[in-house]
Amino acid sequence: MTSFWSPTVIKQLVSAAALCLASSVGLAATIEAVVSPNAIVVRADGQARVHTLEGKPVLYCGLDAFLGWSARLLGAQIVPGGQAGPVVTLDGKDIPIAALLVREGWLRPAMLDDAAQEALAERRGGWKCAPKTEPFAQMGSRIDPKITAGIAMNESSYRGRPWPWTLNVAGRGMFFSSREEAYAAVKRLLASDRCDFDVGLMQVNWCYHGKRFASPWEALAPATNIRVAEDILAENLQRSGSPMKAVAWYHSANPERGGPYFSRFMKHVAQFQ
Repeated sequence: MTSFWSPTVIKQLVSAAALCLASSVGLAATIEAVVSPNAIVVRADGQARVHTLEGKPVLYCGLDAFLGWSARLLGAQIVPGGQAGPVVTLDGKDIPIAALLVREGWLRPAMLDDAAQEALAERRGGWKCAPKTEPFAQMGSRIDPKITAGIAMNESSYRGRPWPWTLNVAGRGMFFSSREEAYAAVKRLLASDRCDFDVGLMQVNWCYHGKRFASPWEALAPATNIRVAEDILAENLQRSGSPMKAVAWYHSANPERGGPYFSRFMKHVAQFQ
């Protein structure tokens, strides 16, 4: 007889069993040790069990760096959660532990949701030590990540790295600390009937390309922003027949502007590992 239980469902049930004993007797389970971003030791009712989390560890900075960060989890209460998995209490706030690790840049989920994209683009946690091309390799799909990363360094570089919450309004660069702040600025511009601004990691111009996005909020999503830039580059290549012109035209088809832009791009690419 064929089982209707998928491996994922079975794993969730096994993981929940490691925590449910404490609930049944009214005792709190606590995190006794952290092994890696996807393995923690939970103590409940005098017994310690290893609980595994879905996702891939992000350890570009090394395991020791993660273990130093994870010291804050030791002794924290943890209870079974719903679909999001076990919930940990930190600083009086409850959060699914997997979501916490994704948000802080130590765990890569199978699907890059908004929190994972933001951690990757901002280079939080283990992403901090990843190559500059890594966000573009992870979130792009059809263009060599060295190319998109080189363009992003031209377009949105802030403190030596591409920054996702960047706007350029009529030639004036603006860097925001969060997606929400950048989005609020975009809404103000649109409310003033302006479209003369570039948005996001790849600084996509709203006048020319705003219709490529489902919404201004979505335009700031790092993966969406990169993929729209990839579409523009692919179209430039098709029209020009030249990879060099495809990059230069991302900025301007005028050689006097596109030429220097391409030279700066090549300097960035030469520095990538």
